[in-house]
Amino acid sequence: MLDFLASGLVLAGICLLVVALAPVGRLIRQLPIGMLRRKWHVMAGLIVVFIVGYASYAVVFWGRHTDWAAMITPVVFFFGAGFVWMTATLSLQTAVDIRRAVLLEQEAITDPLTGLYNRRHLARRLEKEFARARRYGMPLSVLLLDIDHFKCVNDTYGHQVGDQVLNHVARLTLQAIRETDLAARYGGEEFVIIAPNTEASSAAALAERLRRHVETHPLVLHGGYSGRQEIRVTVSIGVAGLGRDTSDSQHLLQEADEALYRAKQQGRNRVVGVLARSGESPAKSS
Repeated sequence: MLDFLASGLVLAGICLLVVALAPVGRLIRQLPIGMLRRKWHVMAGLIVVFIVGYASYAVVFWGRHTDWAAMITPVVFFFGAGFVWMTATLSLQTAVDIRRAVLLEQEAITDPLTGLYNRRHLARRLEKEFARARRYGMPLSVLLLDIDHFKCVNDTYGHQVGDQVLNHVARLTLQAIRETDLAARYGGEEFVIIAPNTEASSAAALAERLRRHVETHPLVLHGGYSGRQEIRVTVSIGVAGLGRDTSDSQHLLQEADEALYRAKQQGRNRVVGVLARSGESPAKSS
């Protein structure tokens, strides 16, 4: 009777270890290539070693469990296998939950069409950057970008092509700005770039580089009756830098909007910056 119970515990432990390989395998597939993934490969290898060890024990000690003292090892084997199974299962569930939380957080702060940050996240980040710039006396600039004649694009080619234009400009924007800058879709065909620790003159140079990048990279459409077709897109950009009389982050954004309005009035496809109010030279216009 004791031997039957001991053998049952060891075999049950083997089953738990085999089952534990499934969540470990799923976890490995979800992890990126790197050190952490290699460590879980080692974990899978150890589980296989445990399975072989359990099976060897069952063969060698089959029929030798004649008293309760001999039951200690099978009991430890069983609960050890249960611990491995539970660890693997909880690790997988934790990884899935973390990934789901990250995706939900990303969706909450990302514009679904362009993949840039959305307006809500922009407002939070701009407020934080404004507070930090004020606290430490650092410069801060904002670029407000508008796609020229975007309504004509929608009227001429349709809204699907209009969406492609938005994605195209968003992609070019990410290519032109720096890693420290933040790009967000402000609404419609408008985008905002926050340039931390950047004077208005440097931000205007960044805006001009972005304007030229968009101008020299047309959107290429394929398919349809017309075959290959290029849509040349231009943008107007307003630039504003933090000054002594800038009351809050929304005031800074409003100044960039006023500069953008002047860029449109002056013929579009240009950069206009507001004059600095803290001893800095005027922002570059083109």
